Amino acid sequence: MFAHPGGDDAITEVYSVPDDARYLEPDLVRDQRALATVIVPDENPAREPVVRFDPRGWHPHPQPDASLKSRIRTRLFRKVVSLCDDPAVRPSGPLSAPFTIPANEGTPLLLRRRSISKIALGVAALLAPALLGTTATATAAPAAGPDSPVAAPSTSSPTWRGCGGDLPATVECATIEVPLDHRWPGGRKIDVSLSRIKAAGPAERRGVLLFNPGGPSGSGLFYPLALSGLLPQSVKDRYDLIGFDPRGVGASSPLACGTTTADERLTYRPFKDATFAKDVAWARDIADRCRDRNKETLRHITTRNTARDMDVIRAALGERRISYFGLSYGTYLGSVYTQLFPQRVDRFVLDSAVDPKRVWRSMAQSWAEQAEPAFDRWTDWTARHAARYGLGDTPAEVERLFWDIVARADREPLDLGGTMFDGAEVREYIRWEITHPSVAARTLGLLRDAVAGKPVPTFPTFVPTDNELASYLAIMCGDTRWPTSPAVYRADSRRDSVRYPLYGDSVSNIFPCAYWDRPVEAATKIDNKVPALIVQNAWDSQTPLAAALGLHRALKGSRLVTVDEGQDHGVYSLGISACADEVTTRYLITGRLPARDVTCAADPLPAAESRSAAPGPATAPARLPFSGR
Repeated sequence: MFAHPGGDDAITEVYSVPDDARYLEPDLVRDQRALATVIVPDENPAREPVVRFDPRGWHPHPQPDASLKSRIRTRLFRKVVSLCDDPAVRPSGPLSAPFTIPANEGTPLLLRRRSISKIALGVAALLAPALLGTTATATAAPAAGPDSPVAAPSTSSPTWRGCGGDLPATVECATIEVPLDHRWPGGRKIDVSLSRIKAAGPAERRGVLLFNPGGPSGSGLFYPLALSGLLPQSVKDRYDLIGFDPRGVGASSPLACGTTTADERLTYRPFKDATFAKDVAWARDIADRCRDRNKETLRHITTRNTARDMDVIRAALGERRISYFGLSYGTYLGSVYTQLFPQRVDRFVLDSAVDPKRVWRSMAQSWAEQAEPAFDRWTDWTARHAARYGLGDTPAEVERLFWDIVARADREPLDLGGTMFDGAEVREYIRWEITHPSVAARTLGLLRDAVAGKPVPTFPTFVPTDNELASYLAIMCGDTRWPTSPAVYRADSRRDSVRYPLYGDSVSNIFPCAYWDRPVEAATKIDNKVPALIVQNAWDSQTPLAAALGLHRALKGSRLVTVDEGQDHGVYSLGISACADEVTTRYLITGRLPARDVTCAADPLPAAESRSAAPGPATAPARLPFSGR
């Protein structure tokens, strides 16, 4: 059964068990006897594998006890999960016959005679060279060190068609299939929906430019259409603009958790000791419903798998490399792609950045951290414009007015055009608006009127759809492990309500991720020299400058364009800074990054920022549970 060109201790073949298993790890061989066989069941390759121990293989050592067997199972399972996600390092689909690991490739596969106490470590160490010795498929992407990617499988070109409705004929739509679990590309498939606007200048065409608008859970299917009126013609001449709904979102095999009410979908809940038990029950219930309704799908809706889907899109489009524009969460998705597929990267623009070391709970908590200095800047601005808004002659007076209104709304909710707002909802509304100082000032004036009993216009609010909630949670909870003890959330919320009074209690409160299944894979460590351009507003409170600096450190080949005094969420083509737009466009057209990091000035505020108070709130709704929407 075994060939041993390297001696009695060498492992040179991997076998499959038909019908009941997809993958059989290398037999652990000593003196031509198997120590253990590891089988991952076909019907659920993500669950704990079966480990069968052969007592004869352990001679002259005693058979391992239950504790040691458990440790071996755990180590094997973790190694299977981390190493078996790439057909480039193993045959695609179920293994139906033995295949040989060439003896002259990789590290010699030796299981030395060692004490039983070291066997668990030896087992895990053997798996990596065994897998890395196999032959890649024809369309395999180059491996990226420890973050081995999945290869883009052979796929036919998309069948493009009109998108229907009132969309212009220049926008085409298509659907492709991708593996649900990229570790098993021959298994179940899911749909990913695409859109395309062809390059306007075929003679100048460079390739494709993929887009992601953020979220997570943001639909990107028609994002290129939304941006087409803003992008410079020189970019539209050179790229096919490609939109797509990420897996689980919108038209791409959408998730659902079965929520029906606005209260069920309010993800970041203000902390109160009196309601904490109710919040804990809500978090557990949402996690259970999402799990029950999505079965095996939910655990595979992750950023790593979305990045792999992007590489399948690349292959389906017949492109050797892709260019990319990602906003907010899209910067993290883009950075994960650079780590998994560095040689597939052409020109990547990452706008309003996520710090990859802070995903995801810590990144959400950064919203509260950065809301405080943004609030201070806003009160200062509002006081300097006291003649126009009459909300206080000093920052302290503006701040006192705001917190008095919050306290009043906590005692008795305010009627804002037929919608009742308590203090926490007032806090969150202002948190979103302070990136637009005049808008937030007008809103504070209306809140003052409501307290005085005056009629005010309806304040628009946002309630995510069930799919937006489900796909948001899938990423937030499936990418990283969250604390599981309610006591952690209670303590953090109490602390952060004092540290960051505007929003700290909400982002540190209990969350459905506390009751989510353990992630299939660890979060991707971003550490590479792939060239990319990061653009960032200095005073963006949703994805703060500190996060952009963190991404810049992780992407060592990147350049950072900072918009000094920029206060919005999003930079490129949004009228924030002509300087930043010019640098970004030049990079997309020429591929040349700036020689060093660049600081650009923000453009003067448009006329709308200096006109008199409008009759009602002027921004999008504030109860967004996601950054980057």
